[in-house]
Amino acid sequence: MKAVWYDRAGPAADVLTFGETPTPQAGAGEVRVRLKASGVNPADTYRRAGNYRGPRFPRVIPNSDGAGVIDQIGSGVTRLKTGQRVWLFNGQRNGRAFGTAAE
Repeated sequence: MKAVWYDRAGPAADVLTFGETPTPQAGAGEVRVRLKASGVNPADTYRRAGNYRGPRFPRVIPNSDGAGVIDQIGSGVTRLKTGQRVWLFNGQRNGRAFGTAAE
């Protein structure tokens, strides 16, 4: 999938990279969303700049907010369906390295 990522903290122009990266798979209790929109909120920029809990992963796909369509469902998910339109927040938080700056 196409994505933007960083592997160190710093100014956006210095650390953001755009390219191809492996497409993640939905794990147990998770869904994968084919993103149509990605939102940048202030906390995303603070983390990328290193002003608020710097990178905890070797590669971080930034942005916590987004909207799209569920394209894969992990085991144990019962309330959501493939093809359902959703919005999400906290995508790149709480121990997750992959945010919404991706397909």
